[in-house]
Amino acid sequence: MARRRPEKLLRWRIIAAVAIPIFEFFGRYRMRGLDHIPKRGAFVISPNHLTNFDPLTTAYLVWRGGRVPRFLAKASLFRVPGLRWLLRVTGQIPVERDGSGPDPLAAATRLIDEELAVIVYPEGTLTRDPDEWPMRGKFGAVKLALQHDIPLVPMAHWGVQRILPRYGGKLSLRRHDVEMLVGAPIDLTPWRGRANDAAALAEATTVLMNEIARLLGELRGETPPAQRWNPLDHGQSEWGKFTPPTR
Repeated sequence: MARRRPEKLLRWRIIAAVAIPIFEFFGRYRMRGLDHIPKRGAFVISPNHLTNFDPLTTAYLVWRGGRVPRFLAKASLFRVPGLRWLLRVTGQIPVERDGSGPDPLAAATRLIDEELAVIVYPEGTLTRDPDEWPMRGKFGAVKLALQHDIPLVPMAHWGVQRILPRYGGKLSLRRHDVEMLVGAPIDLTPWRGRANDAAALAEATTVLMNEIARLLGELRGETPPAQRWNPLDHGQSEWGKFTPPTR
């Protein structure tokens, strides 16, 4: 049997050594459920999406769980000087929101073939829900997991919005408490073999989003709404910037 190549290569350890102390300057992070992160083999982890600081939070959790984080990231980030190099060298995957460019799921398949972890935000963008609950999900995370018969791990976090508000551009210089909770992998048995069935993808995605909402409710000490927010039902674009309602 071929020896498995270690994930945490030298370049990753150097990046972590520099980035983690900076990241920990902004928050006190409490993580639960790390035992649900597979110790080896490919898997998809799907968190809620509150602010543009979220990817750092999720990357930190995955790293502490013993794995290396890789994302489907907005393609615009790959056009930022300096950041572009970092994203490329760490194997992140660009996603064009308008659907142009290479298929991101095809690119993610390469990571899965290499038995790596892939972070997919199932909402596809920051939540539009006025109370910051997870909204309706897209099919990408479920489809990847079903296509490759790999674990789909739900995750929720709360508190990061106090470090960087939703659509805010200014980081808070106070340290804030951030809670993170990883759930057990979603049981995809009812939909196995149906990765190209839109009805199956919709059902499984609803189960995923409800579990993410349940985890978030546990962190918040609140009961999540019974239905996920659908931007289209409220005259909002799925991709456009959220405008808080007038109270």
